[in-house]
Amino acid sequence: PPELSVLNSCSPSQLEGLCSFLQLSTCPEPFLVRFCRWLLALSPDLSYTSAATLAQQLFLRRVLSLTQPPSRHLMAALTSFCSKYSHPLCRVLVAALLQEPGEGAEQTKLVCELVEECLEPHSVQLVLSQALELPLSEKLLPVLQAVLGRQEVLPPELLDLLVLTLCQQAPAFSTSLNFAKLVTAVLTVCQSQVS
Repeated sequence: PPELSVLNSCSPSQLEGLCSFLQLSTCPEPFLVRFCRWLLALSPDLSYTSAATLAQQLFLRRVLSLTQPPSRHLMAALTSFCSKYSHPLCRVLVAALLQEPGEGAEQTKLVCELVEECLEPHSVQLVLSQALELPLSEKLLPVLQAVLGRQEVLPPELLDLLVLTLCQQAPAFSTSLNFAKLVTAVLTVCQSQVS
């Protein structure tokens, strides 16, 4: 709809107010899918700040409250949004999910699915750098595994940080099967880069 062009002229606080007024954070998921498809057709594209604000308003509350796998509508909306705005989505949504205390099994699975299926290569690297800024935990290991599963060539500084983190944390994860899988993946996927 032509009315959506207003999104390009809103400040972040105005956009938050508009999202709140339209109750986008709680709208039915089929409408969320349609709204995200409209965003893809918007011209010009949303600014980074506007896309980040929308990512927060549209998805953060929904995803943080997941106690079972996301519906196909929610995944369709996320995939659609990711296809054009994966970097702002990572900065807002993925960062919040990685920092969320506790196990958050459904949230971790969702991040892994986004990494494996939706994110651009530069956004996958962003997820890796965000994960490596946090203390290594069982919750983060599947995310790091998903990043390596993409088989992207990692920048040397990120790979060095990953290897250093694994070396430093090895004693704390001596009985972890996920940690062993991750080390094996690093040695397999990055064998030409790891001496």
